[in-house]
Amino acid sequence: RDIFHCKPGKAKDLVATFKKFSEVLKSIGYEPARIYTDVSGENYWTVVIEQDIKTIDELAEMSRKVMSDPRTAEVMKDYHDLIQGGRRELYRIE
Repeated sequence: RDIFHCKPGKAKDLVATFKKFSEVLKSIGYEPARIYTDVSGENYWTVVIEQDIKTIDELAEMSRKVMSDPRTAEVMKDYHDLIQGGRRELYRIE
């Protein structure tokens, strides 16, 4: 799960970016990311993308494939302009 805190009013733009990114994932053979937006109001303009990955090795392999695809660079080229910060969370299902 990647959690992004957007600049004010930029959450919709980031959601649109991640929808395009999910299409790249799907075309490479991965499940598209689930995209969530905050509705609680605790942290305004929060966008979360989430995927289920079986192993850390699978995550590393997926990252290599996705990041080397030129479509990823095109889709994600300006996303830093939309965010203030964020974090990644990795969980093991017990």
